[in-house]
Amino acid sequence: MRKVLIVSCLISLLFSMVCDLCYSASLSGPSKPADILLISGVITDTHGKGVRGAKLSFFLNGHQADHQEKVFTSHTGAYEAKIFFPHNSLSQGIVEVEVSKTAYARQGRIKVTTVRDEKQDGQGNRYYLAHLDIVLERVLSPGFWIASVTLLLVYVLIALEIVHRTLAAFLGASLILAVSYTAGTFYPSFRILTFDDAARAIDMNVIFLLIGMMIIVGVLKRTGLFQWLAYKSYELARGNVFILAATLMLAAAVASSMLDNVTTMLLVIPVTIEIAVTLEIHPTTLLIPEVFASNIGGTATLIGDPPNIMIGSYANLSFVDFLVHLGPICLICLVVGVGYFVLWYGRSYRKAQAGKVEETIERLKREYRITDKRTLVFSAIALGITLLLFVLHGQLDMEPSIAAMTGAALLLLVTRTDISETLERDIEWATIIFFMMLFVVIAGAEQTGLIHHIAEGLKYLSQGSLNRAVLIILWGAALTSAVIDNIPFTATMLPVVAYLTEIIPGADGGILWWALALGACLGGNGTMIGASANLVTAGMAERAGYPISFRTYAKAAFPPMVFTVGLCSLWFILVGS
Repeated sequence: MRKVLIVSCLISLLFSMVCDLCYSASLSGPSKPADILLISGVITDTHGKGVRGAKLSFFLNGHQADHQEKVFTSHTGAYEAKIFFPHNSLSQGIVEVEVSKTAYARQGRIKVTTVRDEKQDGQGNRYYLAHLDIVLERVLSPGFWIASVTLLLVYVLIALEIVHRTLAAFLGASLILAVSYTAGTFYPSFRILTFDDAARAIDMNVIFLLIGMMIIVGVLKRTGLFQWLAYKSYELARGNVFILAATLMLAAAVASSMLDNVTTMLLVIPVTIEIAVTLEIHPTTLLIPEVFASNIGGTATLIGDPPNIMIGSYANLSFVDFLVHLGPICLICLVVGVGYFVLWYGRSYRKAQAGKVEETIERLKREYRITDKRTLVFSAIALGITLLLFVLHGQLDMEPSIAAMTGAALLLLVTRTDISETLERDIEWATIIFFMMLFVVIAGAEQTGLIHHIAEGLKYLSQGSLNRAVLIILWGAALTSAVIDNIPFTATMLPVVAYLTEIIPGADGGILWWALALGACLGGNGTMIGASANLVTAGMAERAGYPISFRTYAKAAFPPMVFTVGLCSLWFILVGS
């Protein structure tokens, strides 16, 4: 029996080797001398953005080339191909390329106009070099309408609270992939998104950042630190909720200008909930103003908000550039925001049960104290390392999520915390999954051209006027970012703004970049799904037993969002950049 098994294995191995040799031979081209075309290029859309996954077919004198491998563009739109043709056929023949990609117009066969005879090898093969760049135009395919309607339905489900927002995003992502692999298998125009594209669309930097900071905050919560901070905050405010709310907003804004706003909210949300419970007011009345201020603070610097990170990288703008150009207007917007929310929630603040302040302070001092000083010391060290890496991540060319993961891993190691318990109790898995599914839904809309057409419309409306371009980009980004996550929208707008910066007189100073940054970041304040920090706040509040509905958030935050964007419009008109 053993000998039979060994013989079977040897036969299988021999068969596998023969198959590999045959396959390699089929790819290496014909055994006779041939003309070999080495061609490369980049396929982009009308905004200059690389088109990934476009299929290329090559023809000579109207006939498809033999021995042709399947050629697809990379994620940058680049391609390289090695095409075999009959010997002595390229010198006088006409080479054509046909490109196909769902959601893009088929342009027919494109002639390769420049083919250069390079060299001949020892086997008689003659090599030719060619380069061809192609621009594809979008079309409104069935996949476009399906992705657009799906995105709209997801937001309707969330806005009307018909189902949980995580389930809404889950349904949307599942529908897009299901259509792509059922109808899309038989009819390519229905192909919206491949599984690889969906996985690539999930921003793991955001996901790992959230998980890492949730772990750090979770360990810190066990030390009693946040309860102690709640007591100190109450002691500082001396029972005046108006002062307390303004103080929390200012602190959140300052922290978000040095860190990213998601991390800021992860750190301050537990403290805020403790304070609200102590004062017997609904935590929403403090959380919404805080996250609003956090997004404003994050707008002022390069590292404060993900859209700024993308803009700074694409346009080669520094930390100082952001601080100088956006810092003053963000400070004005923050002051206005503080005043607005103090008035908006004034009735709720006046109902706070401050009681006898001194007695309450003494009671809180007894109840809210540090319970684990050893863990607190280790947590402070780990948090300090994390914050230092956040500040230095630009100089280190390091993703912010690495800082959070490093701090979380070190903290779990030195404190000997049960990781299973931490993952179960402290990670907001509903929020994590919502982010992942929402990225997929938005990727479907982006892949089929919805966001592209929005950007194209903004480009057309500018008509060469700098002021008009500034206002269109500012308000277009703000209103769009209020309903669509500002990260993919910003990524789509980057080539548009770069193009407008080149062709519009006076835009070379960078004013359009600042309009995009202010619109995308401040516009995210308008709704609960407009910015990552908003979603984190809603998720953690729900976990604590104080859910924030889509309607409640929009009712409180949309008006001041519009007002702050209006201030930015006035700022650009009067001051410029």
